[in-house]
Amino acid sequence: MSLLLTALIFNCLFIACFTAPQEHVWTEEVVSYSGFQLWSITPHNKEARDWLWKIRCDYELDVWKESRSGNSTMDLLIPPDFQTELKLRLTDAKIPYVVTISDVQTVINNANSNVTISDEISKAQGHKMDWSSFHRLIDIYDYLTYLENTYPQIVKLIKIGWSYEGRPLYVVRISSASSPDTNPAIWIDGEIHAREWISSALATYIIHQLVEVDGNAGLWSNVDWYIMPMMNPDGYQFTHTKNRLWRKSRSISGKFCRGVDLNRNFGYKWGGLGAGRIPCSETFRGPAAFSEPETAAVSEFIQSKSTKIKVFLTLHSYGQLILLPWGYSYPAVYPPDYDELLALAKNAASKFVRFKYSVGNTVELLYTASGNSADWAKSIGIKYTYCVELGNIGTYGFVLPPSLILPICEDFFPALKVFADKAATTTN
Repeated sequence: MSLLLTALIFNCLFIACFTAPQEHVWTEEVVSYSGFQLWSITPHNKEARDWLWKIRCDYELDVWKESRSGNSTMDLLIPPDFQTELKLRLTDAKIPYVVTISDVQTVINNANSNVTISDEISKAQGHKMDWSSFHRLIDIYDYLTYLENTYPQIVKLIKIGWSYEGRPLYVVRISSASSPDTNPAIWIDGEIHAREWISSALATYIIHQLVEVDGNAGLWSNVDWYIMPMMNPDGYQFTHTKNRLWRKSRSISGKFCRGVDLNRNFGYKWGGLGAGRIPCSETFRGPAAFSEPETAAVSEFIQSKSTKIKVFLTLHSYGQLILLPWGYSYPAVYPPDYDELLALAKNAASKFVRFKYSVGNTVELLYTASGNSADWAKSIGIKYTYCVELGNIGTYGFVLPPSLILPICEDFFPALKVFADKAATTTN
């Protein structure tokens, strides 16, 4: 079969699946995942993967992780009503599976109940942030304000715009420079997808380490850091109050559905493979590139710093992957300097101890995703651009227990020195 024919078949399967309604969400009722299970399914060949993809489309199942090749697994969220039938169908097809989470709502409840900072401790230290629990938006924003007030010589809190629902969009600048735009810079963002809580936890942990730990001052002595822990504050708030597994923004997308996948709304190769065309799709691209106030604000800010930003990291979960451009095409295509990007990513990944990361092209390791932020950043001239899918590899999926926040953050932080050293010495 030719590559062109393979690509056309893949495209048709993708469009057929992702134009199916995914989120009928005008209701503001609290969504329960009681009885829902996470299954890790292992198709051993292409025919089994295609069959499994059709099952996903027929039952409109939420894919938490795709199976791309070999013996890689697909993680599917299975509603209670389909479990008996799908067990029989998988058994008949001789496709093995493991139930990795037997009741998703129980895991959600356990994670949400673990805020540990008392009012007394909060008052004494000036904020409620820690990394033994997942925090609400107000805690995160209060912490950023605290840092600016406490460390004004190096921290500046920059409001770059407003979300669809009117929440501020903040970028933290960490720098020893007396004036902006004099040093090479690194960009880091988190929470572009609302349910990926570990991404904002890591972003705030990085800020904490850079600002409040004296031994890390060398990391910002000749490199500026622009860190945006919360790109999707509306969606993040919604995951805490209504639907823990919400992915998109909260803009009005159509008559029956809400939200745009902000990581399909950037203006490079917008609207192609891997981007949903209808508003109810989980990967809905939006009506136009940069149609959303969040992506418009971020792109405008980054473009104003693009000659200084040398490294771009966008944090996601899950899978333990460092993904390189390009992500818009199947079969995969590569930028001319792909080998340089790959070498730097492998060097960074070598610093991880507890969580081992795979490194490679977005399409080859994960899926196609046209209109994604890392591709766009590369397209405007930022040399080293990466999407990082944080730990785990499927045991907990998106509902990571708070006990893993610190291990993931502590394991990741040493890799930042690799990126900082490269940013400091990159001239183009």
